[in-house]
Amino acid sequence: MFLLEPEQWLRLLDGMLVTLQLFAVSWLIAFTVALTLTVIRATNVAPARWFVDAYVEYHRNVPLLVQILFWYFGMPELLPEGFRGWLYQHNAELSLAAIGLGLGSASYVSEDMRSGLRAIPMTQFEASRALGASYLQSMRHIIVPQALRLAIPPLVSRALLLFKNTSLAMAIGVADLTYQTRELENETYRTFATFGAATILYLLGSFLIMFLGSRIYRHYQLKGGARA
Repeated sequence: MFLLEPEQWLRLLDGMLVTLQLFAVSWLIAFTVALTLTVIRATNVAPARWFVDAYVEYHRNVPLLVQILFWYFGMPELLPEGFRGWLYQHNAELSLAAIGLGLGSASYVSEDMRSGLRAIPMTQFEASRALGASYLQSMRHIIVPQALRLAIPPLVSRALLLFKNTSLAMAIGVADLTYQTRELENETYRTFATFGAATILYLLGSFLIMFLGSRIYRHYQLKGGARA
């Protein structure tokens, strides 16, 4: 059914490897930024809330592709010429695509974390403060771990969406799976076989993320009981 040659499959697998690298870096950026935004918003300091709200609204209302293009074509213009040249000589496409994808996804991930945070009774935070813990200590050791446990299902969904959105990086020349598929199809004109193979690889990646997410969820469910 799929009549691709071994070397053509290798090209697609190389693209899949780039896709996985891009996903991993983007997810790390998204999770870290989202966690920071969640903690900042929970301070109830008005300017901090305004900053987080502005960040979330911007990234949720501007198409992700536009954000990636902005980071690739726009942001480097603000950098010193020497550093900009160095960046373009060291795989700038992958790095800037990861930043664009990560920052854009962080706005959605932070909302998922915020939902988990709201499910935690404020009495736990007040009790930890009464015992002498600082705000950051209370969030780090008591509140945030519980919120993350409750937010695992939506976080897995966001990870899946981010994995699929990595295909947008082909717009700036990142040699991911979608880019390699399009190039291979243009060379061989075997549209069905090429895109069929890419579909299988994307499905395998999605199933892997869902499998890992279910294992993590089950682990914390057993560890935390029915509450998880």
